[in-house]
Amino acid sequence: MKNQITRRDFIQKSSLATLAFSIPFPSIPEFLKDYSMGVVVHSYGMRYGGRIKSEKYPPFLDALNLMKHCHTLGAGGVQTMVGGWDEDFGKKLRTESDQSGMYLEGSIGLPKDEADLERFEREIRIAKEGGVFIFRTVCLNGRRYENFDSKNQFDKFKSNAIHSLELAEGVVRKHQVKLAVENHKDWKAAELVEILINLGSEWVGATVDFGNNVSLLEDPNQVIETLAPYAFSTHIKDMGVKEYEDGFLLSEVPLGEGIVDLKKGMDLCKKYNPAIRFSLEMITRDPLQIPCLTEHYWSTFDNPSAVEFARNLAMVRQHEFNGKLPETSSLSPDEKLALEEEHVQKCLYYSKINLLT
Repeated sequence: MKNQITRRDFIQKSSLATLAFSIPFPSIPEFLKDYSMGVVVHSYGMRYGGRIKSEKYPPFLDALNLMKHCHTLGAGGVQTMVGGWDEDFGKKLRTESDQSGMYLEGSIGLPKDEADLERFEREIRIAKEGGVFIFRTVCLNGRRYENFDSKNQFDKFKSNAIHSLELAEGVVRKHQVKLAVENHKDWKAAELVEILINLGSEWVGATVDFGNNVSLLEDPNQVIETLAPYAFSTHIKDMGVKEYEDGFLLSEVPLGEGIVDLKKGMDLCKKYNPAIRFSLEMITRDPLQIPCLTEHYWSTFDNPSAVEFARNLAMVRQHEFNGKLPETSSLSPDEKLALEEEHVQKCLYYSKINLLT
């Protein structure tokens, strides 16, 4: 089997000639049945919760819907939000996980303050009873270069985030589950490592996102190398880049089409954590604008050296995506959902053939 798989190869090999506009499928081909990468809920950002309405693509209303669908794709598990679960729903998920052989990881919001600890601990407890022992979290739901106008604002956020992590650490230590902090377009890799080292807890580590820090002008392969020793969970993705007048455009692209050395990164995470799960986060959307040539972009960062900036910008120019980056704004609702499903299945297939064998 060739190392690179084109869209045509994928459709022909899977006998799904009408892939783009005939999903969902009643079954998945036999050659994908033993496939083991999981799926992050954000890979279905348009379909989950019915964000985009469609009769052809019924929404995933909860984690159980998501898990059952991903099971039909041969996925090894899911990473999904745990907020709003009750004990009965947790038991249903555990039964589904046990029967399907799929792993289940959680995604949880940090406690904002002491008053929010009760909510946080309740979600941890119910999800653990449902079979979740690794919880991905983020310190910032937005993007550093968009959320903050000054270093002072960012420093205040950092102080609050560290306090939230300290509160959360006591809970996860009590329940003996792992909390994995994602590099979510907020922390540079070294900044997140410093936070984890200062926290000094065996129960708090990292969700290593393979592509987010390109937005912070960091080489994704170096980011993975920096964070891998602390990895509890992963977001596997590949990234495409193209220049625009204020900087560059950034998109998740199907695995194998972008600038991330996926196999090397996965091997590194496995080296430091042999039990780690690999979870696909293929977000289908319009390209993000990374305005690194504007003054505002740099308002929260220490000024980089000219050499460092030139090297990282050269990475964008030298590895510009061949063709048009994925976009959804011009598509109909059904076309958007079809493209989202196509991307997920294409990535799963690529991973099985090229990354997990």
